[in-house]
Amino acid sequence: MSDKLKATFRSHFNKMGRREFAMLTASGFGGLLASGCRRILADIPNDGRLSARTSQMTRSKKTGDVSIDIESRKAVLRLPPVNSGKPLPLLLFLHGAGQSVEDMLEYLGEAPTGAGVATLVPKSRSHTWDAIGNKFGADVTFINSALTRVFETEAIDPERVAIGGFSDGASYALSLGLINGDLFRRVVAFSPGFIITGLKTGKPSFFISHGTADRILPINQCSRRIVADLKGRNYDVTYREFDGGHEVPSEIAVDAMRWIAS
Repeated sequence: MSDKLKATFRSHFNKMGRREFAMLTASGFGGLLASGCRRILADIPNDGRLSARTSQMTRSKKTGDVSIDIESRKAVLRLPPVNSGKPLPLLLFLHGAGQSVEDMLEYLGEAPTGAGVATLVPKSRSHTWDAIGNKFGADVTFINSALTRVFETEAIDPERVAIGGFSDGASYALSLGLINGDLFRRVVAFSPGFIITGLKTGKPSFFISHGTADRILPINQCSRRIVADLKGRNYDVTYREFDGGHEVPSEIAVDAMRWIAS
């Protein structure tokens, strides 16, 4: 990681004004960097590629929240209240730094279920996702396992599998979305900060939103640059700016879920 990028991260974590940063401090960020040196087998760096793929065999009619526990790590699959057994659109949604699965389900509210979208929300192993401060590793492995579990048990439409996230989760979603564009046809990024370099696959479409008064990840240095870069590479981008800070307005969430379901 370059000195300039490290400085950006320190600034990012030191501007903790919302719940997502409540668990982090400047010293905590130092611990996050240091933790990358204490590798275990599951942390072996990878290229961010996911092998999970949808199955044509399952026709589940479950509804509500389904807990997914894999080797002491947690994810929640939230299914629409009405499930006919027909293939559903799926959103893999990633939390911001210091946030929880429950935080993200609260942020999204009824927007996904209202649009008939199944939502898979995993938890990062540390305060944030591995490649945010280091390299792709254990979090990619867990996400792949959680997706595989969903694809084995639920009827998911392969043409409507999306990845999304908020803040750090949005940056991670943009990065994995570009690397796995053959799996994720659509990518949703609420208030992202940057894109992690990787080998791009496929040609996903993007829905990006950002508040013009965001003090955590300023819009000029973040989404406006990201959108310009993606459009310059001929990606299809739906971009929404709004009057507000580091947040996900309900109307933006509703529009994004409808976009995924369409």
